[in-house]
Amino acid sequence: MEKKRNRLEIIRDILKVIREKNGKIKPTHILYKSNLSHQMMNEYLKELMGKGFIKEIKVKNGKSYLITEKGIDYLNQYSLITNFTDSFGLNQ
Repeated sequence: MEKKRNRLEIIRDILKVIREKNGKIKPTHILYKSNLSHQMMNEYLKELMGKGFIKEIKVKNGKSYLITEKGIDYLNQYSLITNFTDSFGLNQ
């Protein structure tokens, strides 16, 4: 059985999904690809917007989310940390 993702892993997953869609994605796609409930997704999106990791933009048929430079920096730093811990056998 796989362990539950922690908060930082969920944030990574959301940001990664946005980045993989050329930095712009609709909320429905985030919901499916990040494997979160609607309520949890909204809580994370609100937090990520508040911290400047993503931006919400209005489009003709709803809204989309864009990853910011800060969000990209988070993904890069997260990758460095996981590579470091993995190299020493400290992965969970």
